[in-house]
Amino acid sequence: MIVSITMVRYRKALIPFALLAMAVHRLPLALQKGCCFWKLMGSGKGGTFSLNPDWQQWSLLTVWDDQQELERFYERSFILSWWKKLSTEQWTIWLSPLQAHGKWDGKEPFKASEQQHTGPVAVLTRATIRFNRLKNFWAHVDEAAKSMLEAEGYINSFGVGEAPAYRQATFSVWESLDDVKNYAYRSRTHADIIKKTRAEGWYSEELFARFKPLKAWGTLNGVDPLHGKLNLINLNEDHS
Repeated sequence: MIVSITMVRYRKALIPFALLAMAVHRLPLALQKGCCFWKLMGSGKGGTFSLNPDWQQWSLLTVWDDQQELERFYERSFILSWWKKLSTEQWTIWLSPLQAHGKWDGKEPFKASEQQHTGPVAVLTRATIRFNRLKNFWAHVDEAAKSMLEAEGYINSFGVGEAPAYRQATFSVWESLDDVKNYAYRSRTHADIIKKTRAEGWYSEELFARFKPLKAWGTLNGVDPLHGKLNLINLNEDHS
């Protein structure tokens, strides 16, 4: 199984096409051979959950059982043609699931293909927030974001979501699994927030997954989001 995440940026004048893509791209994804799960999402400003949308940046997550079908998708699909014509930048990362628990729209989309891994680790956290707990959740977002950005081993992150305010996700990349665990279990700020989510029942659904980065390419805002830190990944592969 391979998971792909692509972040796409549009010029301000082409934001209407970005919004249109959220509807138009659903049909080819639903019919796409080899793609067993997908999500079209918007992006927040900053690297984590955000109430402020970035109307120029959008994302697509896809899950594949067949690498050949994935490669064909990135070579000749309608969606890729749309991006090449209408977007200014794309950044893509391919991942292999290491561990996952929880559900996304009632499904378990990521099946771990390997358990042992050393080197960089990517993490996806997503949740559907209960409407009567939105105030609790958003009151702690800035605090949680600050602690993550300052954590040892943190490389970069993106805030994405399927719907404003209540269906949110964060994708982050870390230098090692130990760094992820230290942040998750030894950061007092993060640990306290996790306790509150459990005690107060913030989420109606949640998912946490870890991945082995396989390769990545492209830019966002003129730079490689991983800053060249992942030496094991081909960050400059030509997919034009």
